[in-house]
Formats: sequence, C-alpha cells, structure tokens
Amino acid sequence: MTDTLDTSRRRLLKLTGAAAVVAALPATSRMASAAEVRHGLSVFGDLKYPADFPHFDYVVPDAPKGGRFVFRVPSWRYNQNPQTFNTFNSFILKGDAPPRMELCFDSLMVRALDEPDAMYGLVAESVEISGDGNTYTFNLRPEARFHDGSKLTAEDVAFSVILLKADGHPQISQTLGELLDAEVIDEHRVAIRFTGNQTRQLPLVVAELPIFSKRYYTTYDFKQTTLTPPLSSGPYKVGKHAVGRYVEYHAVADYWAKDLPVVKGHNNFEIVRLDFFREYQVAFEAFKKGEVTFHEEFSSKTWATEYNFPAIDEGKVVRKGFPDNRPSGAQGWFFNTRLKKFSDPRVRRAIGYAFDFEWSNQSLFYGLYSRTQSFFQNSAMMAEGMPSPEELPLLEPYRGKVPDEVFGEPYVQPVSDGSGFDRNLLRKASELLKEAGFERKGTTLLDTDGDPVTIEFLSNTTAFERIVLPYIKNLNRLGIEANFRVVDPAQYQARLNDFDFDVAGRRFSLSATLSDTVRQYWGSLAAETKGSFNLSGIADPVVDELIEKALAAETREEMTIAARALDRVLRSGHYWVPQWSKGTHTVAIWDMFGYPDEPPHYDFPVETTWWVDKEKAEKIGMAG
Repeated sequence: MTDTLDTSRRRLLKLTGAAAVVAALPATSRMASAAEVRHGLSVFGDLKYPADFPHFDYVVPDAPKGGRFVFRVPSWRYNQNPQTFNTFNSFILKGDAPPRMELCFDSLMVRALDEPDAMYGLVAESVEISGDGNTYTFNLRPEARFHDGSKLTAEDVAFSVILLKADGHPQISQTLGELLDAEVIDEHRVAIRFTGNQTRQLPLVVAELPIFSKRYYTTYDFKQTTLTPPLSSGPYKVGKHAVGRYVEYHAVADYWAKDLPVVKGHNNFEIVRLDFFREYQVAFEAFKKGEVTFHEEFSSKTWATEYNFPAIDEGKVVRKGFPDNRPSGAQGWFFNTRLKKFSDPRVRRAIGYAFDFEWSNQSLFYGLYSRTQSFFQNSAMMAEGMPSPEELPLLEPYRGKVPDEVFGEPYVQPVSDGSGFDRNLLRKASELLKEAGFERKGTTLLDTDGDPVTIEFLSNTTAFERIVLPYIKNLNRLGIEANFRVVDPAQYQARLNDFDFDVAGRRFSLSATLSDTVRQYWGSLAAETKGSFNLSGIADPVVDELIEKALAAETREEMTIAARALDRVLRSGHYWVPQWSKGTHTVAIWDMFGYPDEPPHYDFPVETTWWVDKEKAEKIGMAG
C-alpha cells in the first residue's frame, strides 16, 4: 500500500536514491502571505482559457476512439532513441529508451499547444502561488490513480520532483538547480519551494515533470535501466514489444482523467505503435507496404522522386503539408570545441565556407529548403539587421569581450555560386586557416602543432552520406582529411553523451518561450556535463550572462530583445555549420485518419489528437 500521513503530519519521508528529504509539515508552515489561486500557469501570466473551459480549441472533443497508429517518431527527448531501445526508463542518462514513454505518465499540468507556454491542470486541479513567488502549492485531484488502482498523492509528487533533481537525466536535474524542496501538506496538497533565484519558467518545468509511484520506486532502483514496464498513471501503458524492433502503447480503458477538459479529444488511438529502423530506406519500404501508416518525410529526394508506388496511384496513400509555425530550431553539424583543432573560431568559420548549400539545395534537395542562419530560425527571437536601441544596452558591457561583428549585422552564412566548388569561398577559407596559424604543406593542412588536420563526421544513418561526401571533397581541397562515419544507434548516442566526436549532425528544437533548458544548449556548466545538449562545448561567460538576462525578462518583449542579443553573440562564435529548414510538415499517410481542421500553432501532436476514420479505413482495406 502507498504510505499515508500520520495524524500529526510531522513524519519525515526519506527518499531512496535521492539527496534530499521531503517534509510533511503542519498547516502553520504554509505561506504566511495570501496566495493567489490559479487554474493555469504561463511565464508572463497570460492565459487563453478560463477556469471552466470545456476542452482545448485544437481538438475534436467527441473524436471516435479505437484503432492503431503506427509510425516512426520525428522527435524524442532525454535518453530516447528513435532507432532502437533497451530500457523503459526514459528519465535517466543510462540506456536507450523508446520515444513517447511520456504517454504513460501524468504530470501536474499539461501544455496548451495553441499558446506559447501556458499550462492547465491535469493531476493538479489548481495552484496557489505565494506572495513572494517562491512557493507553488498544487491542489491535487483526489480521483488521480496509478494503473494498479493505487492513489496518486502528494507524497508521489514530492518524491518524483526530488528524485528527478537528484538522479534524473542531466537535462532534467541541471534544470532543477533552483528547486529547494517539496513539502507534503496533506494527501492532496503539495508545496514546491524554490530558492528565490529561480526563473519565471522553472515552476512550469516542474509542473510538466512525470509523476512516479513512490511505492513502486522503493522496490525498483530508479537509477538503473530496466525492461520491466514501469507502473504509471497516464493515458497509455506499455503493451506488446520486442526489444529494438517495436513497442506498443496501449490505451488505458479506465484512465482516471479521460473526461477532464485538458484530456478531452486526446488519446484517441487504442494502440500507438512505434517501429524501429536502423536505416531510413527500410522504414520507407515498410510505409509503402502499409506496415507503417504515418510517415513524416525528411528526405527532399524521396519527397520529390519516390512517391510513385502503387498505393499512391490507387489513392490509398496521400501526401499532405501542414504548417510548422514553431521556431525551426538548430539543425546542423556541431563542432566539438573541446578539441584543440576546433578551438579557434576562424577555423570553424573556414570549415563552414566549404559547405555549398546553394549547390546542395538545387542538386540534392530539389530546391525545397532555405538555409538556416540562427538558433532561433523562424521566430521573432532571430537577430536581423543592426542591433536595435533596445539590444545595445545589453551588448555594450561586452564590447571588447565579443567580436566587433556583434555590433553590426548578424553573421550570415556565405552564399556560393552554386557550382559545388566555389573557388572564391575556398580561397577565403584558406586565408582564415592561415590567419589561425594553420599551414599548408603540399596537399596536407597542418595545425598549429604541425599535425595533419582531420575531421570525422559522426552519424547514425547513411542517409546523409550523399550530402556529406561533396562537403568532404571541398574540405580535401583545403588540405583537410575528412571522413563520414556511421555507427549503430546506441553507440552514436553514447558518443554524443560522452562528447566523443569531432563533428556531429543533430537537430535541436526550441520553444516559443525560452526556458531553463536553454542552459543545456549553450551554458558553460552544460559544456562539461555528459548527456547535455551543449554538443559544441560552448563555455562563454558572455553567453551565460545573456542567457540569464533572457530568462529573467519580465515581459515577452524583453525576452525577445535579450534573445536577439544572445543570437548575435552565438552566431559570431561559429559553433556549428547550420544546415537547412522549411516551414512545413511534409507527411504521407495511409488515408484512414481523421484530424482537426488546423493543428495547434506551437506543435504537431498527431499521435494524441488524430483518430481512425472507420469509413475511410474500410474504403482502403485498412479497417482490420
């Protein structure tokens, strides 16, 4: 049974594997000042939905339930791996977990995907915010249950928060640095306390964390990998699976929250199945056969030339484009600046000159992409033109500490002549390398120690080979010996976690509102924390300070201005070779689904908001 509070409410709950104590204190310890009660949270206080809203606008509340949705995931988080899995523990660094394990877990609140960052109550019916803003007391719904029927209580919430701070994946634990403790007030009330130095965003991060069963994790070691499906409380639970091949998430028939406003219209599929493929072409062949029913296409070549199979001709498979209004994120090749050969930004800039995007876009991508310039591409946070009068006060204290170009137009990637071998750009690259102290000896470029310059492009798929090999040809012309290396998915993730690479390709997505997680991308602490998103090893005090200024912004306008200043500094560092982006989700589907008229502005939640249209499924023979 789940532990219960004694009558004095003074017992200490010691957490196994956690470096903190969650205290159950008397009511007199509650906030002294009057607390503001809210049904939702947002970073800057604005909420679209009132307390009595019936459902989110972007769902169909009476969508039919049932059927299967089979896909290969386009996104993932923490230790999740889209190509294989060997554990169901998705919230630690060890192992490779299947994506979408979060479908199995509830959280205090959930995002409204048609607002930049607003959240509304799931397990928590409401939240009280203390006058000083340092304590958030969540009032839990008494009907909340885990899948074994046990109650989900304040003890479980407090346990989960402190456990994740102590032993969670670094992307979680580092973010929770300013979380002080969790106080169990009674069975259905839990107070989350912060140090006073927290950002506006951190309470929302905490509200979205998964809630674990304290009783379950006093039996199982949270810090270890496991193929035992965990006890959870969400709309799905782990069903049939074969390690490294597929996993099915089965809908929970008596899900306790199914009628809540934040859940209505969601979780319509009886089974959400993820199939795992090491190579893209194998996945595409599975889709053509109908073994996979939804496919988001990321290959321009395939989109332009390979949708000519029988199911397309028969109208069973259709192609569609859905708008992608989110910041397009940072997709590119990231330099490991921890290595001496990449320590000089002039070297990194020179290597970037060798990538001919214009030729690649016309010859390889069929003109479908635009060049990415910024970590904040496709958002108002992207810097453009000269620094504005509002940006300059943020940048001026760093004059002399950052390149002079920060105070001019932001750095823009060079535009080639489209030949694939732009002599002018390669000449400029050679000049930069020479300025950095690199010397050419015959056909070989030597670094400042006199050693040949080599670069290994690390990848987990052969799909990028056709793009990287022409790039390597140009690097060879600079005297750089480069190669493209493909490793298995588990090894790839392990090498990224350990920063054991020269250059690695990756895509990172940003939200419309900056949160504490951006420290994981560019912060100095993350640069040396294994498993962080700071692949490039950016460790710049100026970047750290601008991150804090952006996170401390009191309005969205102030955040946007600070982000633009940060963008200028990041772009001047040449930490990556940006690749490309497009503002559309290009998808192919077996024509058996129904979906809302418009996806929400800030996400594309196919597996949680679409449904099987039985009439359409029968028409194409996919109703079984």
